[in-house]
Amino acid sequence: MAKRKRSHAIEKRIKDGRGQGVGLEYKPWLTIQDVSSLGRSTRLKGIKIPRQYEFLSDLERNYFYLLEFSDSVVDIREQYPLLPIEETLVIANELGIKHPINPKTKEPEVITTDFVITTREDLKQVDVARTLKYKKDLIKERVLEKFEIERVYWERQGIDWGIVTENEVHKTMATNIAFVHGYTDLKDIEGFEDTSVSDIEEWSVYLIGKLLSEELTVRGIAHQFDKTHGLLTGSGITLFKHLIITKTIEIDLLKKLDVNQITQIKAVRKDFSEKVRAI
Repeated sequence: MAKRKRSHAIEKRIKDGRGQGVGLEYKPWLTIQDVSSLGRSTRLKGIKIPRQYEFLSDLERNYFYLLEFSDSVVDIREQYPLLPIEETLVIANELGIKHPINPKTKEPEVITTDFVITTREDLKQVDVARTLKYKKDLIKERVLEKFEIERVYWERQGIDWGIVTENEVHKTMATNIAFVHGYTDLKDIEGFEDTSVSDIEEWSVYLIGKLLSEELTVRGIAHQFDKTHGLLTGSGITLFKHLIITKTIEIDLLKKLDVNQITQIKAVRKDFSEKVRAI
């Protein structure tokens, strides 16, 4: 296959560092401004890696929440480009499939995989590639053709690749994680700006003790907590969310989280459980 000159747009993105780096240094190949998505595009700041993430659909966003909460996930890179483009052009030619093109310029377009995920297995780190797609779209021939190019590309890279549909993304769990996601660090939340680490720990032990011993709704216990400690209304709910997202307490996230209901705590992190028993 004759060597094709890369388009100016592709060269510019490579020069800008798109699709390169890991952790905080990674820049997605595509951003919300670059794509007209059929779903609802979202930006989120990560917890594992505190940078801005770009999602082009609700399904991508929900999957991200599950990855964020997983203990085995070390790094998440979204909108990952299959480079060099010459590689996917060769694969498409070998398969007899038309390579995706930019509808405006008619030039070959870089194919992206929705997520490249670094996981920790035993003492080593492993990368896997995952493409997100709603089940209804898997019957489309053109979609499957593009996926075949992806599959062969990752196979040649020696990296496991797979398709994830909405059936594999537990929506209730993702919604629950979204509910608590922004509460890892309390210092920027009203009422907690000048709170010391020792105060947070003391209040956490107190609140956990009440959640374990009182037959009240989370909101009821949180309201009592606010009054007892002279805190702004809502502080107890904020701390409750913090305890979940930091995995200080474990609850069943497969069931809808409702602070107006009694919530059963399945486990308490060891360092806190010992302090709770002591009060």
